Amino acid sequence: MKPQEQVDAWLARLGNERKASIHTVDGYRRDLSKLLRWMDAQGIDSFDRLEPNRMRGFVAGEHRGGLSPKSLQRLLSSCRSLFRHLTREGSLGHDPLAGVRGPKVHRKLPEVLDVDEATLLVEAQAEGALNLRDRAMMELFYSSGLRLSELTGLRWIDLDLQAGEVRVLGKGSKTRIVPVGRHAVTALRALGEAEGVVPEQPVFKGRGGEPINPRTVQLRLKQIALVQGMPKRVHPHLLRHTFASHMLESSGDLRAVQELLGHADIATTQIYTHLDFQHLAKVYDAAHPRAKRK
Repeated sequence: MKPQEQVDAWLARLGNERKASIHTVDGYRRDLSKLLRWMDAQGIDSFDRLEPNRMRGFVAGEHRGGLSPKSLQRLLSSCRSLFRHLTREGSLGHDPLAGVRGPKVHRKLPEVLDVDEATLLVEAQAEGALNLRDRAMMELFYSSGLRLSELTGLRWIDLDLQAGEVRVLGKGSKTRIVPVGRHAVTALRALGEAEGVVPEQPVFKGRGGEPINPRTVQLRLKQIALVQGMPKRVHPHLLRHTFASHMLESSGDLRAVQELLGHADIATTQIYTHLDFQHLAKVYDAAHPRAKRK
């Protein structure tokens, strides 16, 4: 089987058997297309002919071509995933990336809203008939730290407003139960009373009663933030970051925040400990008599 055919077969399996999202599959396809083009230019017609020194040359060439350290790490991750699959099925007898490392990535801390900014945003009065929907969306984002895809896919049957809980389908088709705060419960009840609650229908509707488009949610948040005069670029994931940061700042319980966010690896959640430390450092610098800077 040719390399292109092996890649196509693996991507098809990811989508069909492992239920990877279309965005995940597309990301792998873009990365592996770079590898296939390079192999073709080098006259390499089989993954078996790849070895670490050649792969270092591939990575170095992509780096010289302007690929950022973060993108290079993602590229290497995509290649490793393919090579692991080929090794398991017996199509590859060695690891072409053994000992190959990409450049170190300096993680950029996500921006968050402070409590006053978050309150100003979620309590904003949007214009027209969309006010109830938009208020419920923003309250739920901040209350429960949902991903954009989790919010747009939500149905009324997934909500238990009496118990203050929501069941969401996260990454990897994993389901988790997340608490819903009282302000979000109030906003969702108001939306349900206005539009009617049909268990199997989406909570947040777009045109024709279909689930709201993710792009629409992004635009609505941006527009509301502009009306409120907020200088920060407000987007759905900013509210998820804000939820996580405020939860960790108040509780100090990293494991609980990991569960609430639906992170498979606690290392993903640990970035919020750096945000929390930033806040503490600012308080220290402002308050401690021996720390104040002139």
